[in-house]
Amino acid sequence: MTSHTTSGEPPACAMDGGAVQHLYLAHHNWLKSLLRSKLGDIHQAADLAHDTFVAILKSPARTTQLDALREPRAYLRTVANGVLVDFFRRRALESAYLDALAAMPEALAPSPEERALILEALHRIDAMLDALPSKTRSVFLQSQLEGLSYNEIAQAMAISLRTVKRHMQAAFMACLEAML
Repeated sequence: MTSHTTSGEPPACAMDGGAVQHLYLAHHNWLKSLLRSKLGDIHQAADLAHDTFVAILKSPARTTQLDALREPRAYLRTVANGVLVDFFRRRALESAYLDALAAMPEALAPSPEERALILEALHRIDAMLDALPSKTRSVFLQSQLEGLSYNEIAQAMAISLRTVKRHMQAAFMACLEAML
């Protein structure tokens, strides 16, 4: 069953998908080669090239502008760099977690299933923190990791106590949304 708009134009999602498909067909191999040169691993490069196009598809703002691109490779490089930053941040997070596990007595080490759940939670927390505005993230981390009181944070950041509370409320709301 096909659906048509009253103007005879294809639905916007079909146009977006077609633009992404065209971009993919024209530049996927180039992007994979670029990522391979940065990573040294053809399989990881293929995964991240795929993730780059998934990121484009997930962003309505990105897909609506594809037909007007004058420099598609520059655009793909920019999106891929963001995907690479996320990849390296996840890799560093996993490495730190594995280092912490290695330092643990074997009897206290979590099972493989528990490890996978913990890693997933760490990735969600990392993504949530990354999405916070920088001041909100800073206030939240000073409170939760450094154990500073709201008054101490207000003094250290030269902001009002009310502003600290507002940032903490925003951070806690982001935590709740990340849990859902």
